[in-house]
Amino acid sequence: MLLKDFKIYFERELSDLFNLAEVRHFFYILIEDLLNENRFLLAVNPDYTLSAHHLNTFENALKGLKKKAPIQYITGLAHFGNLTLKVNESVLIPRPETLELINYIKDTFKHAPPKTILDIGTGSGCIPIALSQAFPHASITAIDVSEKALAVARENANKYKSTINWELKNILSEKSLDQKYDLIVSNPPYVRALEKVEMSKNVLAYEPEIALFVTDKDPLIFYKKISELAFDFLSQDGLLFFEINEYLGEETTALIKNIGFKKIVLKQDMYLKNRMIMAKAIA
Repeated sequence: MLLKDFKIYFERELSDLFNLAEVRHFFYILIEDLLNENRFLLAVNPDYTLSAHHLNTFENALKGLKKKAPIQYITGLAHFGNLTLKVNESVLIPRPETLELINYIKDTFKHAPPKTILDIGTGSGCIPIALSQAFPHASITAIDVSEKALAVARENANKYKSTINWELKNILSEKSLDQKYDLIVSNPPYVRALEKVEMSKNVLAYEPEIALFVTDKDPLIFYKKISELAFDFLSQDGLLFFEINEYLGEETTALIKNIGFKKIVLKQDMYLKNRMIMAKAIA
């Protein structure tokens, strides 16, 4: 089947579910991730023919989109800066906001790179793998409560030849860390149950709840525990970085301050939402 003919069929089949711009965006992603071709393939080769294998793959992708499955879970790939990472329903799909957090860290440490790094709640491994490229001489440890998530993270790290120490741990159960770190970073669960009404149905249906949600009663449970550990296990000039709930910036800042951190910076993302915190124990 000609790719251009499948494109017409693809757009027609999804017209009641998505606007045309979204549908075409999905189609270009399929060209890039399933065919490993440039998204402008049809412009340079209008008579490109799908093999039987690729036609079956595209048809399965269409079925997934009709069920509102995230395109990243359909292709099994998520693009994160210059990384292309494996993802499945065991891990969150890396978000642009997390890439902003990475860039904030890189800019902060550009003159004195961290020698030791800990990522808490690593998921796909997007944070430690990106940091391993930015700070190739750093010793990096990443932990997660999910063995399935760690399996995905290990596979992603192997692809980029990133040397990372992976540990299966529930941070809420830890009373100490193994060593002191120059950088501790975390993008922990922070979405309150009351915020589910604001979320896309495909996120609720497909992405792992354990990586997303906290109770309305204790929404900062992870921030409290991680900040307490970080206060005792950051090196003298070490820094703590969080991605945070946009609605709880002031509350999260106050919590970290009450634990004893002297310097705390609340930073907005590209959408002018409170999204990141940097904290240092010594002012």
